[in-house]
Amino acid sequence: QVKLVESGGGLVQAGGSLRLSCKVSGLILSTFWSDTLSWYRQAAGNERELVASINSASETNYHDSVKGRFTISKDNTKRTVNLQMNNLRPDDTAVYYCWSTTRQLWGQGTQVTVSS
Repeated sequence: QVKLVESGGGLVQAGGSLRLSCKVSGLILSTFWSDTLSWYRQAAGNERELVASINSASETNYHDSVKGRFTISKDNTKRTVNLQMNNLRPDDTAVYYCWSTTRQLWGQGTQVTVSS
């Protein structure tokens, strides 16, 4: 059974940093490598939106509001997809979710709260 488990969320002051990690279990390496993995977020009262994605060629895509501040990466050995978030702002506050395109599967989410 494929599972996505996020970690690394928390409370941080504006300007601070957090590193989110999504562990993907139940996939063989070749499937993990070929998957496009993404981070989405959903703030209270808002639609879920794409934050960043990375494909098998390590090509990345970012929401305009996080360009230059967030970096997505994949670790094929550990089967994780990570999101390094720097210079956080209060409007980054949301529940952050990991998404597997291949499996059409969400993680349970991790809360990120940025105080001003």
